[in-house]
Amino acid sequence: MRTVYLLTVAGFFISFAAQSQTNTALRRDADISKYLQDLFPVQTEGIDYQAVYDALTQLYASPLDLNTASREELEATYLLTERQLSNLASYRTELGDLLSVYELQAVPGFDLPTIRRLLPFVTVAGTPGLFGVLPTPTDNYLIVRYERVAEIQKGFTEATPDKKGTLPTRYLGDAGQWYARYRYSRPRAFSIGLTMEKDPGEQLNWNPSSNRYGADYISFHAQVQNRGRWRNILVGDYQLQIGQGLVLSAGFVLGKSAETVQTVRRPTLGARPYTSLTEYGYFRGATATYALHKTLDITLMASRNRRDANIVADSLGNGTIFSSLQTSGLHRTKSEINDQGSLLETNLGAHVLYHNRNQLQLGFTVLQTTFSNYFQKRNLAYNQYDFTGKQNLVAGLHGSYIWHNWNLFGEVARSSGSVTNSGGIGAVVGALASLTKKVDVALLLRHYDRNFHSFYGNAFSEGTRNSNESGAYLGVKYTVYRKVTVGGFIDFYTFPWLKYLVDKPSGGFDYLLQGRYTPNRQTAFYAVYHEEHKQKNLTLGKVKDVVGTTRRSYALNAEYRLAPGLSLRSRVQWGSFTYAGQSASQGLALVQDATFDYRRLSLSGRIALFGTDDYDSRQYVYERDVLYAFSFPAYFNHGVRHYLLAQYRLTQQLDIWVRWARTDLTNQTTVGSSLDLIDAPHKTEVKVQARWRF
Repeated sequence: MRTVYLLTVAGFFISFAAQSQTNTALRRDADISKYLQDLFPVQTEGIDYQAVYDALTQLYASPLDLNTASREELEATYLLTERQLSNLASYRTELGDLLSVYELQAVPGFDLPTIRRLLPFVTVAGTPGLFGVLPTPTDNYLIVRYERVAEIQKGFTEATPDKKGTLPTRYLGDAGQWYARYRYSRPRAFSIGLTMEKDPGEQLNWNPSSNRYGADYISFHAQVQNRGRWRNILVGDYQLQIGQGLVLSAGFVLGKSAETVQTVRRPTLGARPYTSLTEYGYFRGATATYALHKTLDITLMASRNRRDANIVADSLGNGTIFSSLQTSGLHRTKSEINDQGSLLETNLGAHVLYHNRNQLQLGFTVLQTTFSNYFQKRNLAYNQYDFTGKQNLVAGLHGSYIWHNWNLFGEVARSSGSVTNSGGIGAVVGALASLTKKVDVALLLRHYDRNFHSFYGNAFSEGTRNSNESGAYLGVKYTVYRKVTVGGFIDFYTFPWLKYLVDKPSGGFDYLLQGRYTPNRQTAFYAVYHEEHKQKNLTLGKVKDVVGTTRRSYALNAEYRLAPGLSLRSRVQWGSFTYAGQSASQGLALVQDATFDYRRLSLSGRIALFGTDDYDSRQYVYERDVLYAFSFPAYFNHGVRHYLLAQYRLTQQLDIWVRWARTDLTNQTTVGSSLDLIDAPHKTEVKVQARWRF
């Protein structure tokens, strides 16, 4: 009976598979772009979009095997409801391994739209033995990319001495940006990777005595997985995703987005290689996970890494301290180079995890961070409870429990240090539930003391850090029928102490409403409304006060396929930002995208008209880019933005991308500011990339 059903399912998909044979890779590349645009239809603060994109492309490059992936790994795609996850687990238990990804249609609760969204990120593969897996990577490629701004920016012009004979600051390197990545890997087996990048304005510098080896940023990792009791061994650069992220958090962390239910919970994925171009927030050293028992794992980690920091003289004359960590990753001027690698950071940690794969998960995590220099921020009121000292210890307990279609989860952690402003508590507790086949809900409560400090945590929050915040979130998604879904969330939060640009305790709330209609495979429509209420400093004349602000964002989107290979996306988004008692700042963007796929060629382009009163009403619009590059710029002022992206498969091994993008402003005579200033009302970006598959 199962075989007959599979033949029927395969027949249904046969036309889809036949059309995809010649351009599967091109289509899969486009799937990432579409998924991100659907997740972030309007801008949301507090999300590291680059980290999200990096994690998504890593999942795309190494799809999950449906027969071996854990519930946590499948949950990390944020594409499946609790009911679907439970049904898939029951299906595998009762009927054994899936024979094809198309067999998902036989799993109760899996509809065709869900399966199509899931296809780029999953696979069904065999389980080779130890000696069969090492010589057969699923990924073995080299990527090289070059990009630059065509116009001359101020930082690259010739410096002219001022009246005192002092030369103004200029960038020390050229305007080109270079990037290279090599990856040799097989999911759940092994991975070796090397990433190098030189940003615009940085110098290529070979000086081993100062740890400079050509490119300014070099990242390396080597990983082996599932070797007997050794679940994971990783050396080089890595991150860890554990519990709800109060102690250790990395990877695909979405927070509040258009996916209003699944994204509030953090899955426990353990150690993952770090391959991002973001030059902070990762460990450099070694980590290993060992199975003490089939239900009990222990993870140990050690890291020693140099961080960019602003080193200043101690006001008491006792040497030097550092007042801030630099996270831009840019080393283009003498002052930026002086901050480069000026602080040595050491991390030691452990994680013990009990996991009954079907229901229960309990874990304990501890992480100690030690700096080579004393950390003390500027003496400002909002910094009063920030971390001060050389050492921070944070320990936490986390757990989750699956009951039918309910997923209950939580984590509590405490930080401690050698100074009096440490010792705070952080806590997260929540639930995901599929109440019916059509209704999914999420509830999350959180509290982070103002003196809770976790340098590598990123739990669910409104702010950019898990500190000085309490809140409650409720999200709902309702499938009216298979073609129509509606959803939304509401989130209330308070900040008991001062914040940057907020000179008194404050609070706020935001909510999002959305609807999606998919009449067929070729057409989709959605509408989104997002409103935020917060408090912020406002200075009028010589009087400064904390007042309420309101940000409203609207988006209407239509996707449709005109002909085989030709698809269009039309978008209107607008919004406003208002200080209480003041006139609103308004912004609008009209966007038209087109994509054409023909055999080995894929072309995509955009023309966008935008107008905003100022930067407060800026409009963020996701743009397609070359593979493993990310573009989510803010459109502001008045002007036109357009780009053209071409991908061509020269051979089975070689792909070429070329991207040209330009912004023309109609109300400004220059673009940018400071050393990035362009003395013209336009900015042109050119990018070329090649990928060779071995």
